[in-house]
Amino acid sequence: MLGDLMGNMQDKQKAMQEQLATVEIKESTDGITITANGTSEILNIDIDPALMEDKEQLEDLLVVTMNKVMERVAATEAEMSQKMISDLLPPGMEGLFGG
Repeated sequence: MLGDLMGNMQDKQKAMQEQLATVEIKESTDGITITANGTSEILNIDIDPALMEDKEQLEDLLVVTMNKVMERVAATEAEMSQKMISDLLPPGMEGLFGG
């Protein structure tokens, strides 16, 4: 039984990673838009050309926007992981791990 549970968990984890790779998460801050997928891969960075005139502001906005998109990626992964764990538990035990 434990072996089946572990195998099922590994299968679910692999499926979740595949699903996360297809999720696109966008964050924008004052002329910068960063798109990442659910596995923390940056897919695109779009910068308003007007921001090119102020290097320091551009750097600050990139850091802020990158942090925002990575926070959303982490939240998305945590949510999907929690659902995966809940799906593996017997009925009535979903709240055992905070679900």
